[in-house]
Amino acid sequence: MIHSAAYWKKVWEFRAIYLMLLPGIVYYIVYKYVPIYGLVIAFKDYDILKGILGSPWADPWYKYFQQFYDSPYFTQLLTNTLLISVYKLLFGMVPPIVLAILLNECRVRWLKGLVQTLSYMPHFLSWVIIYGILIVLLSQNSGIVNRWIVEAGGTAIPFLSSPEWFRTVLVGSELWQNLGWGAIIYLAAMAGIDPTLYEASRVDGASRVRMIWHITLPGIRNVVVLLLILRLGHLLDAGFDQIYILYNVHVYPVADILDTWVFRTGLEQFNFSLASAVGLFKSLIGLVLVLASNAMAKRWGESIW
Repeated sequence: MIHSAAYWKKVWEFRAIYLMLLPGIVYYIVYKYVPIYGLVIAFKDYDILKGILGSPWADPWYKYFQQFYDSPYFTQLLTNTLLISVYKLLFGMVPPIVLAILLNECRVRWLKGLVQTLSYMPHFLSWVIIYGILIVLLSQNSGIVNRWIVEAGGTAIPFLSSPEWFRTVLVGSELWQNLGWGAIIYLAAMAGIDPTLYEASRVDGASRVRMIWHITLPGIRNVVVLLLILRLGHLLDAGFDQIYILYNVHVYPVADILDTWVFRTGLEQFNFSLASAVGLFKSLIGLVLVLASNAMAKRWGESIW
């Protein structure tokens, strides 16, 4: 029984642990669960002066969902969001695993520490700073890369304002920023692999490549699946901060995503109901993707729940 003396005695015994959990629980309640009530705005003609309760219900209830669907930009926005997210997912999953394996196999301690430090430092840079770095490197007129191209006899490429190159810049810059940080997660998973497995394989004459293939990779499979499922849940979050800072009117056709359109159309024009409707739409799609990917992962013997 939950109200038995033994139960509360056990709770009191671990009171220090529950106290440590309390700030995290309060944070999620205040900032994650309480705001869910605001989703009501998606079904109302929201007036900021009347508040959520005082605003009238939309007629019909799906008015703002229909408005978003009927928008001439709906197909373009959804296509851009999915393509950019899929590109980041495909090109962003393998490199951290490769880097983690190389660091795990490195036997020169100072070199391993140096590479690890240099690789995860970009994670702590804001996109504003990264944009400045990209300007220095890729600017059409004064960028270092374009200077090399021109000196080699080529023509300067507008990397930051060209629809053909902009998605490559987005994917490449995010990969550079998160490469080392992602490798840390896989290194932590590799540290949990039983070292006796490697010792037994050495006795059997296995090479390093075979040990990586048959021990290291299977040993981190559950972490790879977990991160994949979590990233699939955010498939419609293509990276608002990055794109909003880097994009411009020249690349709208290939870079304008759901979040940037909502920010311009919904928030800058104070159309909060439309912004909430699109946010709810994204959340529902993310929920479906997480459930579907977790169901598929169960077939491989790996899942979150």
